[in-house]
Amino acid sequence: MDVEIGIQHIARTVTFTTDKTADDIVAVINDAVESGKNADIVDSKGRHILIPGKTLGYAIVGSETAHPVGFGALD
Repeated sequence: MDVEIGIQHIARTVTFTTDKTADDIVAVINDAVESGKNADIVDSKGRHILIPGKTLGYAIVGSETAHPVGFGALD
């Protein structure tokens, strides 16, 4: 799952990949925004990404995509 998060007053976005589902990510972000606490999301490398709920500008949660490996047969 690809995730892109914008933080207020910060020009650069936070972009990462996670093994969580889109529903899990949206729930964490919604909870952080409502409570004003940090959103703690673990990426696919096991790193914790902490995003302040009070300063979250936007979030783009991508679709789950399988990346093809190898060569496919052409018809």
